Amino acid sequence: MKRLFISLYLLLSLSFLGIGWTLDSLWQNHVEDSGDVDAPLIALALILSKHSEAERQMLLDEISKQHAFPLQLLQRDQIALNGNMQLSHNEILTTQTDKTQLQFIAVGNQVLIAGPFDIDPRDKLRGIFTIIFYLSLALVALVWVWPLSRDLKVLRSATKKFGEAHWDTRIELNSRSQVAPLALTFNDMAQHISSLIDNQKHLTNAVSHEIRTPLARLKFALALLPKYCLPDSDMQQRTHFLNEMQTDIKEMEDLLQELLTYASLETMQIEPVLENCELINISKQLIIRLKDLSVHHIELTLPDQTDEIYIKGEGSLVERAIQNLIINAQRYAKSTIIIHLRHDLNNVYLTVSNNGPCIPLEDQPHIFKAFYRSQSQYHGNKGHGLGLAIIKRIMLRHRGNVSIESNDQKTAFTLSWPKN
Repeated sequence: MKRLFISLYLLLSLSFLGIGWTLDSLWQNHVEDSGDVDAPLIALALILSKHSEAERQMLLDEISKQHAFPLQLLQRDQIALNGNMQLSHNEILTTQTDKTQLQFIAVGNQVLIAGPFDIDPRDKLRGIFTIIFYLSLALVALVWVWPLSRDLKVLRSATKKFGEAHWDTRIELNSRSQVAPLALTFNDMAQHISSLIDNQKHLTNAVSHEIRTPLARLKFALALLPKYCLPDSDMQQRTHFLNEMQTDIKEMEDLLQELLTYASLETMQIEPVLENCELINISKQLIIRLKDLSVHHIELTLPDQTDEIYIKGEGSLVERAIQNLIINAQRYAKSTIIIHLRHDLNNVYLTVSNNGPCIPLEDQPHIFKAFYRSQSQYHGNKGHGLGLAIIKRIMLRHRGNVSIESNDQKTAFTLSWPKN
């Protein structure tokens, strides 16, 4: 994190420095040193060149009286130039020392000398102000980079904690932070992973609890099995005993099948392949298949409807949701189960109602959770607590919903699918 901060800070600072220095150099070379500054001295030289040497000196004396400007005329042979320096009539030659400078321009056989002048005393101040300017830019970059580095450090720390199995880790940043969207995404991911882990723990505990009872019965039955296999044992008791073992095995098989279905719905990330599902026909086929599964004779009815009702969905999952509702109703219904279909402008509704006991109001918000069962068990019926949870997942996958309405007269579960 420190390396990221230092590299970004140096990049910004050096960029500001390089760009500013380049622009400053271009300005000094192409603007400050332009010929416009020397134009008055060249013009004076042209005027003097049209006069005689005596008149030139008189003009310079007049100018000196009116303006304190150091000007003098010398003969060319009085001027010693170094190297290849040449004097011309339309170009100024400038020489300077550490603190002063002189300007020369040819006027016939004479040389007009301006100076000595003090070199611009503001040059040092200009350098100081330039440094202050670049330091200010660096400070601005620091003001921008430092909060970003601090927030990234918080993000890194939270990620490390989450990787160490602190599932409740969340990132709290100011909403104006540059990485606030990243923090929100992390929090959503952490919440989802935490929920999955909690759900997995809950499922593991519930499965171990649910499978313990039939497994214990099977172990007890295996211990008694030699008694029922003796030659003089009662055939009817033996058959009943073996049927009880088969029932326990089937209970565990059903539990595992329900658990696999629930887990498969949990891990489905691919968008569903939707097809046209006709609900009336599906309901009729389920009634024929399930009408004899109830221990008591329960009447399954579907009011006659002439219009077909279609939804978009995965046929097998839609059928599974309706089937689970009917099986659940068969456990608790006293005499009748009614399947009702309707639709409006936006949704299609399928309601499975029965005249069984009322589900307590405090249990209704929780019955769609995996392995949740009401504290009160009716008629000794006891499912695995996965049927309604599977329905909830199926409906969420189809962008639909499942709801419950229960009172002393009836209990009704309603599935709703969007039309589009």
